[in-house]
Amino acid sequence: MRIGVNIPNFGPGTDPGVLRSWAQTVEGLGFDLLMVSDHVVVTPDVAEQYPAPFYEPFTTLAWLAGITSRVRLGTTVLIAPYRHPLLTARMAANLNQLSGGRLVLGVASGWARQEFAALGVPFDRRGQLTDDTLLALRAAQDDTEDYRAGPIPLWIGGNSDVGIRRAVRLGDAWHPLRNTLPWLRDAVDRMKAIAGDRPVPAFVPRVILRITGSEVTGPDRLVGEGTIDQVVEDLEQLRLLGAETVVLDPFDGDPDETLHPEAKWQMLAAVAAHWNLHPRMEQP
Repeated sequence: MRIGVNIPNFGPGTDPGVLRSWAQTVEGLGFDLLMVSDHVVVTPDVAEQYPAPFYEPFTTLAWLAGITSRVRLGTTVLIAPYRHPLLTARMAANLNQLSGGRLVLGVASGWARQEFAALGVPFDRRGQLTDDTLLALRAAQDDTEDYRAGPIPLWIGGNSDVGIRRAVRLGDAWHPLRNTLPWLRDAVDRMKAIAGDRPVPAFVPRVILRITGSEVTGPDRLVGEGTIDQVVEDLEQLRLLGAETVVLDPFDGDPDETLHPEAKWQMLAAVAAHWNLHPRMEQP
C-alpha cells in the first residue's frame, strides 16, 4: 500500500518557500504521493475553510515537479466544472509529460455555490459537467502525442453513492474523504455491490492525520486520529480493506496552522518511521 500526503496550498502561512519545504519533506520522508487542493475564486464560502492565498493546482504542481524527482503529484480534488474539459485534458497531459509521468488526477463536482456563481458555471449542472470532463480525459488518452508519458490515473472523489457510481463508470479509483473506519468498511462493500459485474475501482481514501498524546475513542473517531499507534493500526486496517493508496491530510481546519507547518512535518515523520518508509533526503 502506498501512502501520500495532501499538503495545504492555501492559507496565511503558505508561500513558495513553504510549499517547497512541504514538497521536500514529503519526498524526503519517503512518501509516494504529494497532492494539493483546488479552488479558483476565494469567495466567502471558500474562505471560511480555505482562505487566501490559494495557489492554483496545475500551476503549483508544475512548479513542484521541477523541485522534486520521485514523488507522484496529484489533485485532491480538482473541481472539474471550473475548467473547460478540453483545457483540463491538455493541462493534465502537459503536466504529466513535464513531470515524467507522475500525475494523479483526482476530480469531483464541487460544493461552493458562490464560487460557481463567480465563475459563471451553473451549480445544478455540476454533475454532468464533471462527467463531460472525465469523458474528455478518457478520449484524450488515445492521443499518443499528448499522452506519450502514459495514461493518467483518474480518482473520483465524493462520499456518496453518486461518486461511487461515477468512479465505476468513468474512473480508475474511488477517493472518499475523511471518515470513520466502520463507514469505510461499509462503503467498500457498497462500492463492490454498485460495480456488480463491472470492474471494481481501486480504493484510495483520503484520511485525516491528527496525532495526539492520548488515545482517541468513541464511534466518531476518524481514521488517522489518535496516538501514533492508533494511526498506524488504522493504516493497517485500510491495507486489509484493499486500499491501494492512502492519502494523509494533516490540515486540521484552522487556517492559522499553516503558519506553523513544523508540527505537521513531525507527525509525518512519525508515520514514516512507524510505517518503515525510506527517506530520500534530509527534511528541512
